[in-house]
Amino acid sequence: MKLPFNRFGARTATAVAALLCLAQGAWALEPFKVQDIRVEGLQRVEAGTVFASMPLRVGDEYNDDKGAAAIRSLFALGLFKDVRLEANGNVLVVVVEERPTIAGVDFVGTKEFDKEALQKAMRDVGLAEGRPFDKALADRAEQELKRQYINRSLYGAEVVTTVTPIERNRVNLTFSVTEGEAAKINDIRIVGNQAFSESTIKKQFDQDTGGWLSWYTKSDRYARSKLNADLETLRSYYLQRGYLDFRIESTQVAISPDKQKISLVVNIYEGEKFVVSGVQLEGNYLEREDEFKALVKIRPGQPYNADLVTETTKAFSDHFSKFGFAFARVEAVPEIDREHNRVAFVLRAEPSRRAYVRRIQVSGNDRTRDEVIRREFRQFESSWYDGDKIKLSRDRVDRLGFFTEVGVDTQEVPGAPDQVDLVVSVKEKPTGAVTLGAGFSSAEKVSLTFGIKQENAFGSGNYLGLDVNTSKYNRTLVVSTTDPYFTQDGISRTVDAYYRTSRPYSYYYDGQEVNTDDMYKIVSKGASVRFGVPFSEQDTVYFGLGFEQTSIKRGVYMPSQYEPYTGKSNTAIPLTLGWGRDSRDSALAPNSGRYQRFNAEWSAAGDLNYVKANYQFQQYIPVTKAITFAANAELGWGKGLGGKDFPIFKNFYAGGLGSVRGFEQGSLGPRSSTFVGPDGTPTAYASGNYSYLGGAKKAVMNFELIAPFPGAGNDKTLRWFTFVDVGNVYGENDPIRFSDMRASVGIGLSWISPLGPLRLAWANPIRKQPGDELQKLQFQIGTSF
Repeated sequence: MKLPFNRFGARTATAVAALLCLAQGAWALEPFKVQDIRVEGLQRVEAGTVFASMPLRVGDEYNDDKGAAAIRSLFALGLFKDVRLEANGNVLVVVVEERPTIAGVDFVGTKEFDKEALQKAMRDVGLAEGRPFDKALADRAEQELKRQYINRSLYGAEVVTTVTPIERNRVNLTFSVTEGEAAKINDIRIVGNQAFSESTIKKQFDQDTGGWLSWYTKSDRYARSKLNADLETLRSYYLQRGYLDFRIESTQVAISPDKQKISLVVNIYEGEKFVVSGVQLEGNYLEREDEFKALVKIRPGQPYNADLVTETTKAFSDHFSKFGFAFARVEAVPEIDREHNRVAFVLRAEPSRRAYVRRIQVSGNDRTRDEVIRREFRQFESSWYDGDKIKLSRDRVDRLGFFTEVGVDTQEVPGAPDQVDLVVSVKEKPTGAVTLGAGFSSAEKVSLTFGIKQENAFGSGNYLGLDVNTSKYNRTLVVSTTDPYFTQDGISRTVDAYYRTSRPYSYYYDGQEVNTDDMYKIVSKGASVRFGVPFSEQDTVYFGLGFEQTSIKRGVYMPSQYEPYTGKSNTAIPLTLGWGRDSRDSALAPNSGRYQRFNAEWSAAGDLNYVKANYQFQQYIPVTKAITFAANAELGWGKGLGGKDFPIFKNFYAGGLGSVRGFEQGSLGPRSSTFVGPDGTPTAYASGNYSYLGGAKKAVMNFELIAPFPGAGNDKTLRWFTFVDVGNVYGENDPIRFSDMRASVGIGLSWISPLGPLRLAWANPIRKQPGDELQKLQFQIGTSF
């Protein structure tokens, strides 16, 4: 919260006081030669501060002008409430009365504003502990605080400032606030509308008369800034639909006597609806008229649309920038035929001068090093200005995932008409996270996972992570680190080390609950190193080598499929190959673009011989400015080599968050109906009992319609979505059949909150089979630092 004080009042009072003192003190003294200067009345201010500020020195000739100048300089310090000059012989006596010092600033009764934010605002204007107390500033702070409450629709708020003197000429400053109840919008009326109904128009407003979510959105609270934004939205709504002459005549805001109800009246003039009759190009188009004509969004015969006009001029400017013309002027000049309600446009262009980038400046990166941002730039200093490279650079910085906002501004260089500076402004987000995940199911009740990671370790752009799963049944410890610029050419290096143990879910067998500690256990440990080589701006190929060892400890009810792997080390040395392409506009909250990745591993050495591959495809399509359609598909395939089966502990799993929501995590696909006891004897499970095995094949598809959460304002990371999930996993020799796939629909919420990433989903399975383990509510939440 900012309190924009004006110090004019305080300075005026100081000047008046100084003039009075001059009249009473300085002008009453006869000129003399100063042999000594003595200061009286000091309590905390050092005498040296007074001597250093005065234009008079020992040995100077005192006169009225020098005395007036001395008083002005002392008052200008802001430390004294009164200053007088007296003469004792040839000794100049400076008599001062210090201003009280503020011992503390406190706020009582403030609920609408954070107390720390208020205290910071006071510090910024000079009302802070240790600063001289200025009543004029305190009065202005009180008035500004009242205005801030009015902006929050708290018209009945009262603010009382109390100044309490304490020892050693200090004061405590207390702002006591009675906030009262917020005034609510009781009525909104539109006058002058004919083309659209009042209800249609009011749907364009963020402010309304209240609803079931108003407690969160506060949409029924009036604010002038919100009203202005709504009026601009209304203006755009009409201008997009052909009403070229639309204007807002006036607005009236009325408040009830009890200051609890507000009525809004908006008077508008619609005018006639205009149709585009033609579009012409004039000016210098670099002999590329056909290229520019292809960028024209305005279509003759269609209703006038101000947004299409703006999009066309912007597209022209962007196209000029590809050839280095950073200052191209493009103007859409309307030629209006009011008699026939038609409008023609003349697109005039002047590319002006070609420019090159002198310097690239980075701001807002308090934690992240400059080089982390600069190495993503494809527009270089001392090179011709290129709009495409600048946009690509901005997108690459945004895809780092370290920032909530990334902007690039072009600034002219004074005295150099052919040069520009680029200013890259970023707003950092917490890139470290302690993550806690939880799920509810009939089998495991509550399962927990824990992780700690730093995506931008020490501002270097390197990733460092530790994942720990504390589940009763699946425990994991993974340490991972990635250096995205292991070489200056952009080759990345990732090193992983892991240790995993897993047990089956506990269940009732023949009416008795089985102790999980007595059941079989799978232990996997290993390490790998992988390098990523960028082959283009969007394509990266990965190469790697790993070593892993998997052992299976016999126990009760071990599925018979694990028996061939017991009593062995089961080592594998997989070679990995991968490819990734990312053209999304943001890694944090994408609205457009595509993401693809392919990973394959081949183990030709060791006890295990197999090949495994998976492919993921994501597409983001903007439906409107606010709504995005997102599609995700993931395919997995595994095959044993040399006549061996695909290792069962390498299987894919499906079900739960990130897969087919509405089903228990990892519960889909083949199950085991027989088990092997500690003595190795195969036995059938009792009726209703089984173990999840996963599968060597996987097919999952997710479709989401994503929209900003109502009332979220500029927070683009708070979004809600509806979804449809389809998928399953299959055995190595089983065909992938759509008829076997499970499906669910539901709604969810995602938010990169100050406490960390949060994802909540409620799903209703619409294609299921008897015996499926359902898990309708799932969530994941983290704590950032």
